[in-house]
Amino acid sequence: MIGNPVTDALMSRKSIRKYRVEQPSDEEVDTVVRAGQQAPFAMQMGSVLLSRDSVRNVFRAPLQFVICADVHRMEKVMERRGWKRAASDLYTLLFAVQDAAYMAQNMVTAAESLGMGSCYIGAAPFMAGRIRGEYNLPDRVLPLVILTMGYPAEDPPVRPRYPMEFHLFEDSYPEMGDDAVDRAMNVMDEGYLDQDYYRRANYMIQLPKDMEEKYDLDSYSWSEHISRKLGLWGRDPEELIRVLELCGFHICPGNEVE
Repeated sequence: MIGNPVTDALMSRKSIRKYRVEQPSDEEVDTVVRAGQQAPFAMQMGSVLLSRDSVRNVFRAPLQFVICADVHRMEKVMERRGWKRAASDLYTLLFAVQDAAYMAQNMVTAAESLGMGSCYIGAAPFMAGRIRGEYNLPDRVLPLVILTMGYPAEDPPVRPRYPMEFHLFEDSYPEMGDDAVDRAMNVMDEGYLDQDYYRRANYMIQLPKDMEEKYDLDSYSWSEHISRKLGLWGRDPEELIRVLELCGFHICPGNEVE
């Protein structure tokens, strides 16, 4: 592929979970957040929370951002214009999530250009109660993702990705035969096994007692790990609906949290 400073930085990006103790400067923080602001947006419904408390931050990172889908701020703008939002919470939240996601990725790329590393923590919505309390969040602000950031104290390898044939579908979506799926799985699984990823982390998602374990840390890899996440977790849609209701988004009328 074509190499240049931007594509080289994107292709070499990896998640960093160990950080040096130095705090990035205010100018660097402002640059990262300003780059996030400059991301494409539908309605600029992303906002950023910041903690510099490395003792409390995930991975003891010098910087911890929470990127939020922020409808509250847009409602304030509308109020000044004499409007009330008629669009449903689900409709509006879809665009707010997009805005916040674009912002987060721009921040990651900007941080890389300044010599910093980062790691996404996708469980932020399920920490919404605690985050709302810590930051005094109003309704209709959803913590979407936590982003740790700082100067790396490790240099892990770049993680594998699906082969292009399993990712880019021109003109029409293909029928995915077993051979194509197996080839893609092998790329991911062999790549992670070569890096000894799960053994180093000493991490396997445990199966329920009624399911036979067929893997150990010598054979457990990415496709099994991700399959267990979606095969065992998140069965109850009400769990996420309750999170959204807690944050003031009434996706299912009648389920409002008191």
